[in-house]
Amino acid sequence: MKAVMFYKPGVVKYEETQTPEINPGEVLIKIETALTCGTDVKTYKRGHPLLIKEVPSGFGHEFAGVIYKTGSEVEGFKPGDRVVAANSAPCGKCYYCRLGELNLCENLDLLNGAFADFIRIPELITRQNLLHIPEHLTFDESAFAEPLANVVLGIQKTGIKPGQTVGVVGLGPIGLMFVRLAKLKGARVIAAGRNPLKLRLAREFGQADEVINLLETPDPKRAFLDLTPEGKGLDAVVEAVGLPELWEKVIDLVRKGGTVNLFGGCKSGTTVTLDTRRIHYDGIKIISPFHHTPLHFRESLKLISDGMVDVKKLITHKMHISRIEEAIKLHNEGKAVKIALKP
Repeated sequence: MKAVMFYKPGVVKYEETQTPEINPGEVLIKIETALTCGTDVKTYKRGHPLLIKEVPSGFGHEFAGVIYKTGSEVEGFKPGDRVVAANSAPCGKCYYCRLGELNLCENLDLLNGAFADFIRIPELITRQNLLHIPEHLTFDESAFAEPLANVVLGIQKTGIKPGQTVGVVGLGPIGLMFVRLAKLKGARVIAAGRNPLKLRLAREFGQADEVINLLETPDPKRAFLDLTPEGKGLDAVVEAVGLPELWEKVIDLVRKGGTVNLFGGCKSGTTVTLDTRRIHYDGIKIISPFHHTPLHFRESLKLISDGMVDVKKLITHKMHISRIEEAIKLHNEGKAVKIALKP
């Protein structure tokens, strides 16, 4: 088969490679749509400790397709079924799984290699996180189930209540989905970013109540506070960029008792400096949710299936998988939100 293989930061090749063999309990999926994401762009630039454990390695992890082959012991699925799979599954046995924190599973083995003709789905994922695609959904829409699942968990952890004022800083695909889900929770949402395309989508896709263009705002903190009740600050803010300097700044945007969701993952080894007085005496709650669980993956697909999140609006380009480096260039230039890659 043909696949995109990651060799080192800045070097990927679309080449012939071995079609995966499947074991009992596994399935082989023929890819129909694989989506690009911010993690792919970061991985291309600097590698990834969880997704790239050895090189060369498969690349890409958001996808939907058709079952090509099933291993023995697989139940409920057959060749020809339209399916979407998550990029991991919890072991159910480790310390954190026993605590019910399935997203923190010690044995979480992230699946990679969706920018290819075929992908092998391990037994744990096949058993827990392989779902049939509803008849009315396209492969493009279904492939959003995994990234949206992360946001479903993040919104749940944030604890948004109807009528609250929520800020989202960073309007990549994850930030835009946070805007949309916060609106579904009944919040008044203020979205902030720099890219005109993404600022427009914050309104058209996310249905944000207010949009702040950070390139045209000399005092972003004041701009946020002026849009909150009595200027006291946001009830909750989501940092969806992953920059230490923004982790430090967003804490100043929430009111006393507010919640700060540091969702954007920063580069390994980076540190931040926080005002301990503000955190303690103002009762600030700081969370940093990671990943998703089988429950959130199912909730995500249902939100898409029910038409609550019109993910089609986030696809700005469609192209062949061999054009992966062109796709990454479009992301780097701020011209793309999600690109649907096709074998």
